[in-house]
Amino acid sequence: AMAGEGGAYRLRCSLAGHGQDVRGLTRGLFPQGGFVSVSRDRTARLWAPDGLNRRFTEMHCMSGHSNFVSCVCIIPPSDLYPRGLIATGGNDHNICIFTVDNPAPLYILKGHKNTVCSLSSGKFGTLLSGSWDTTAKVWLSDRCMMTLQGHTAAIWAVKILPEQGLMLTGSADKTIKLWKAGRCERTFTGHEDCVRGLAILSEMEFLSCANDASVRRWQISGECLQVYYGHTNYIYSISVFPQCKDFVTTGEDRSLRIWKQGECVQTIRLPAQSVWCCCVLDNGDIVVGASDGIIRVFTESLERTASAEEIQAFENELSQASIDPKTGDLGDINADDLPGREHLKEPGTRDGQTRLIKDNGKVEAYQWSVSEGRWIKIGDVVGSSGATQQTSGKVLFEGKEYDYVFTIDVNESGPSYKLPYNITDDPWLTAYNFLQKNDLNPMFLDQVAKFIMDNTKGQTLLSTSAQFSDPFTGAGRYVPGSSSGSSSIPAADPFTGAGRYVPGSASNAVAPVGGVDPYTGMGAYQSAAAEVENIYFPKKDAVTFDQANPTQILGKLKELNGSATEEHKLTEDDLITLEKLLSVTCNTSSETPTAQQLQTLWRAVNWPEDIVFPALDILRLSVRHPTVNENFCSEKDHVQFIVLLLKFLNPKGKQANQLLALRALCNCFVSQAGQKLMMEQRDEIMTQAIEMKSSNNKNIHIALATLTLNYAVCLHKVNNIEGKAQCLSVISTVMEVVQDLEAIFRLLVALGTLISDDTNAVQLAKSLGVDSQIKKYASVSEPAKVKECCRFVLNLL
Repeated sequence: AMAGEGGAYRLRCSLAGHGQDVRGLTRGLFPQGGFVSVSRDRTARLWAPDGLNRRFTEMHCMSGHSNFVSCVCIIPPSDLYPRGLIATGGNDHNICIFTVDNPAPLYILKGHKNTVCSLSSGKFGTLLSGSWDTTAKVWLSDRCMMTLQGHTAAIWAVKILPEQGLMLTGSADKTIKLWKAGRCERTFTGHEDCVRGLAILSEMEFLSCANDASVRRWQISGECLQVYYGHTNYIYSISVFPQCKDFVTTGEDRSLRIWKQGECVQTIRLPAQSVWCCCVLDNGDIVVGASDGIIRVFTESLERTASAEEIQAFENELSQASIDPKTGDLGDINADDLPGREHLKEPGTRDGQTRLIKDNGKVEAYQWSVSEGRWIKIGDVVGSSGATQQTSGKVLFEGKEYDYVFTIDVNESGPSYKLPYNITDDPWLTAYNFLQKNDLNPMFLDQVAKFIMDNTKGQTLLSTSAQFSDPFTGAGRYVPGSSSGSSSIPAADPFTGAGRYVPGSASNAVAPVGGVDPYTGMGAYQSAAAEVENIYFPKKDAVTFDQANPTQILGKLKELNGSATEEHKLTEDDLITLEKLLSVTCNTSSETPTAQQLQTLWRAVNWPEDIVFPALDILRLSVRHPTVNENFCSEKDHVQFIVLLLKFLNPKGKQANQLLALRALCNCFVSQAGQKLMMEQRDEIMTQAIEMKSSNNKNIHIALATLTLNYAVCLHKVNNIEGKAQCLSVISTVMEVVQDLEAIFRLLVALGTLISDDTNAVQLAKSLGVDSQIKKYASVSEPAKVKECCRFVLNLL
């Protein structure tokens, strides 16, 4: 039974097992009432409550990391793993995934370039990881789906919000970012130091804790609702009680603090400097892990409280702790002014109040316990000789933890330099990097390396192979861009007019009887049974922009050629050459375009951007021809071709150029060479193209949706999940801003094509919240294809 409301927490048990600091804890799903712990001893351990319900037994010990394990989370049960999975992140840059009954990992996720220090799981098997490499990654089963880039320092905390597709990251750059479908939507500023922990209160609110010793409560919309003070040093972790807004925090001031209704109602001191982590079990008991390697569980329930002997042993251990006054945990101490033991006769005024007394020249620290009505000794205050370094990884340098941070003076007059060092590092390599970074003379190498070895008293481990990898490269990474405002003047589409391609504009009020080709509006052969069938996706072929008015295009080209500068002017012969090219590529003639025609076209598309659009339109039409496609998209010239088109996808550029460049990219997909090039350059093209979402021109939106659809067609064939993740993120992001129903329709077909026959893609789409995003289109009356296609997609989700 739970104790009455507001009862004080007391020790339930102390669990030894880990050989070093306990760095992460999470409540387990199986066995019920249990939890998982991870440690610097490189292991993870699964604990189950024993029958008497006072202690816990270690079910098994999991190993898979080659370095410290720093975080842990549970992946909820699925059909394949009905007991859920355990994910752990470590200093070896890896994430290990374990089943609950095997000590060896099921698989290992590789991709981060530095320590993985935070993990959070979402619905549908998604996992979010945060790392010192400044990125967070979204994983689905054993694949990285997307990388969230934007923080400028280590990411210490990550959480997936209950609202689908929303994720939070907290960083040593002092900010918290909210991500939606892989893009940064908002940055929360307010903390004055590294953000270390995050906890979710509801769909609308969350908490953060930081090295500035404060906890903040935020609204998703950006406002900071409250700041809580109480800790006197770094706060490392925060955990919320089930079904309420109360929470617990732990930190570098040796304490666990319990917060109710916004007040710190109880402070529990521990005999360890760093209280790294905490989690709350379903029954309200609190588990904490600390730098002494011991896990301690505290409870409000009287029947689960430890025996008097155990509590006495805990208090003895606490009273023997030595507290270093330099940490500031107890405020400024002047030993001469302290009262004697008689001072403890006066009762305290609030729970957790500390009082220092001097007894025979020794300074002792006591804390008032309201529930016990007495002062409990929490340690002896030692002189400044107290070793702060013995606590693990205590020193922060540029937002990361190190075993040591030395200050090195190279010469008397010059500045001093900070040299961070971990005992797992190679002293020579560290010295070399330090000299490089600070532009110092390499002749100091021996001295600096010897200095490190002397000052770490030989505490070196065998060095692992040093990796000189650039932490920011890595092919195929997905960089969410931030969109810039739309261009100021809506330039008209230069090639409108009755003849232009308007897909599906047959607006008869009767819903089509299922057999109309949604792209051309043509009727297809139809049997009598008018069951609406899915004629929309998966789409097998690229959609192109074929509408052409060669006379108009050439007229415009000649007119603008008249105003071109000498260096750009085309001769009469050039114009005839381009006319010939247009006629060859727009009519089904047996002639093939010549090298001369293509060279002339290339000169024309390199015109200044204010006059280039007719040339771009010729490119858009001619790239559909296999010869032209092969010429521009083959290995030889493809880089400059893509660079040229991407240059026009600049949000500040001219809308006519943006539109035609997007249409030209869509038309590249007609041939093998074009498809190959578009897939190779997918990352750059998509990242640049998505900037066009901020345009206010519906034709640009339709072209952007078509580009996405053509990518979906290719990705459906090759089943590349990273590519699908990027494409899904683009669809989700563009859906937010596009109003035009033709663009929406094409995005729906793209979505349907991407997730057809691929359960991973379906799960990912759900975790990004795409289903809730498209629901509204299921009730669109006109055109009927939007509603029908939407319903087919929703059936898959």
